[in-house]
Amino acid sequence: MGTVTVGAVRGRAPGERRVALVPEAVTLLRRDGIDVLVETGAGAGAWFADADYAEAGAAVVPSQELYARADAVLCVGPPDPGTAESLRAGQVLIGLLEPLRRPALVSALAARGVRTVSLDLLPRTLSRAQSMDALTSQANVAGYKAAVLAADTYGRFFPMLTTAAGTVRPAQVLVLGAGVAGLQAIATARRLGAVVTAYDVRPESREEVQSLGARFLDVAALPTREQGAGQGAGQGGYARELTESEQRAQRAALDAHIARTDIVITTAQVPGRKPPLLVTAAAVRAMRSGSVVVDLAASEFGGNVELSEPDRTTVLDNGVTVIGAGRLPSAMATAASTAYARNLVALLRHLVRDGELVLDPADEITAALTGGAPA
Repeated sequence: MGTVTVGAVRGRAPGERRVALVPEAVTLLRRDGIDVLVETGAGAGAWFADADYAEAGAAVVPSQELYARADAVLCVGPPDPGTAESLRAGQVLIGLLEPLRRPALVSALAARGVRTVSLDLLPRTLSRAQSMDALTSQANVAGYKAAVLAADTYGRFFPMLTTAAGTVRPAQVLVLGAGVAGLQAIATARRLGAVVTAYDVRPESREEVQSLGARFLDVAALPTREQGAGQGAGQGGYARELTESEQRAQRAALDAHIARTDIVITTAQVPGRKPPLLVTAAAVRAMRSGSVVVDLAASEFGGNVELSEPDRTTVLDNGVTVIGAGRLPSAMATAASTAYARNLVALLRHLVRDGELVLDPADEITAALTGGAPA
């Protein structure tokens, strides 16, 4: 019986501090008979030292040795050109590879004989794959950090306070998108004492929002369910992309609510598509001075807020702060890496059989993660 060797590489994208494996995960993989390589300095951004990996049973090696020895290379986000060129035929690349947004990358790797397993293709409807759901684990981190970041940026209190100097009203928070990140942002903002309202295109999200003590925003201007529109549930447990007319109606109906809000946190994304525009420039300019907008969808592909820019905080002339916060999991690299590593451990336990890494196209989890391509 052979032995599978996996190697965790250092993230090279700007601002990326996460790492695919943490020492705890190395220990678990070694118990399962999997050899682990970790690139020198790979965990430094998440505060994991090379010595921590060595103590857990990993071999800490230079990148060239890792690529030469590993059967599977583990990463967080899509590889940079240098990493992609270092991969050899027969290797498997595992990570959040964004194949729907970067089809050329996956095609180029396939042409060179590199097989790809992308965790962002995992359908959330597969209950036995929940432990592998990296999008959910990272979205939880992002939603929590978004609410904390908003509270830190906002120049007033989140909770209602009664003091000798008088009563301070609570902050009014609006969360747009009630997926995993949105629900975590709602829960965190509520724990901080804010009054929270939330909106999502999926009608079934109402009960989830209300269960967290927030109010669900009824947007009367949107097409009704009876008209067959406005239902935003898509395949695989994700939201679908609304039509252009639905998006226009949605934005028009939201503008008035946004103007009365102190904090807006947007979390809406559609797999493989440009994020929907939810907050227009006019809506932001109508907000009160001192208000804060946090856009979790901000990226090179666009965002939910018209004036947001990825990885940039802008204070507008009217005193509203707009934060393009598409990399929030990296801002909590230790927690995000730990959760992601647990997802990878669950995945590798599923893929490794009798000392071999098996990509079985007949298996529904493997087929989903490989895009349905044969191994």
